Amino acid sequence: MKYPRILIVRTDRIGDVVLSTPLPKAIKQKYPESYVAVLLRKYTKDIYLNNPFVDEIIIADENHTSFLKLLKKIRTSNFSHSLTLLPTESMNWILFLAGIKKRIGVGYKFYQFITNTKSVFRNKYKPLKHESHYCLDELQKIGIQWTEDDEEIYLSEEEKNESQLFRNSICNSGEKIIGINVTSGNSAPNLKVSEYVKIILELQKLTGIKVAVTDFNPPKEILNIEGIFYPNLNKPLRKSIINFNALDLLVSSSTGPMHIAAALKVKTLSLFCPLTACSPDLWGPKGNESHILLPEENYCKTQCPGDPKICDYSGEGGIDASIVINKIKAILDITD
Repeated sequence: MKYPRILIVRTDRIGDVVLSTPLPKAIKQKYPESYVAVLLRKYTKDIYLNNPFVDEIIIADENHTSFLKLLKKIRTSNFSHSLTLLPTESMNWILFLAGIKKRIGVGYKFYQFITNTKSVFRNKYKPLKHESHYCLDELQKIGIQWTEDDEEIYLSEEEKNESQLFRNSICNSGEKIIGINVTSGNSAPNLKVSEYVKIILELQKLTGIKVAVTDFNPPKEILNIEGIFYPNLNKPLRKSIINFNALDLLVSSSTGPMHIAAALKVKTLSLFCPLTACSPDLWGPKGNESHILLPEENYCKTQCPGDPKICDYSGEGGIDASIVINKIKAILDITD
């Protein structure tokens, strides 16, 4: 396998795509002359812009109206291998009909069996590994042993300068910027909006601290708080990434912005759930200084509603604004 042409397929959400970023680097380290393309949804393509290990970004039509168009594009690219990190039946057929000889996926669906797609298995997360490791396991199927698992997003020099200009516009006396990302897209346990309001108002009282709400579309209760910055309001993803890079710390639930911050080596304080499907061992940030907040050991047995998507950490043993504030002070060594 002298000059492999490898297609990495990750057509889901922001955090999942960020967790796939170690793969192109591992491929290029093994095969420097290889051709590496990534197949993504349109709204996540900015994660891979300027990545030195990716030769091409291909966009999957989210409405699935151009099956033949995408098939033609992939077929004419003459890929030797595909790595599908989240298999779907339609994508499985596209890769098969495109004539890719070696196709690797996850699990063992019937459509994978009849198309002779090779698979790696998660075995119900036993033993539990990090999501990025499950992705990297596919490389071993094509003879690539990986050694690095850090999430990485690469900024151009122009983008780094833009990020610094944004930082300078907020911090004219050496202040630290704390980003607060309030929403989670209903993908993980999260604090009530009222708790985030308390966090923001308490942070405002601290000397040498500026607060930026980093959501694309913050809840109305969070908007228009005097003295708070809203740099990502209705901004494209790449512009938001540039702004995330300017932060000293991002506070959030376990969601895409957390992984963006980690990939930019920004410190994170992240709220997690101990359930296996939501565990920091599975979904935690990789490659940065990461701090995790979990509810107390018995919280899930006594207080949790049973659905992590509606859990708000309220009740005895949970997480509230005061716990978050104290952790922020410890991370940034704030004494007042």
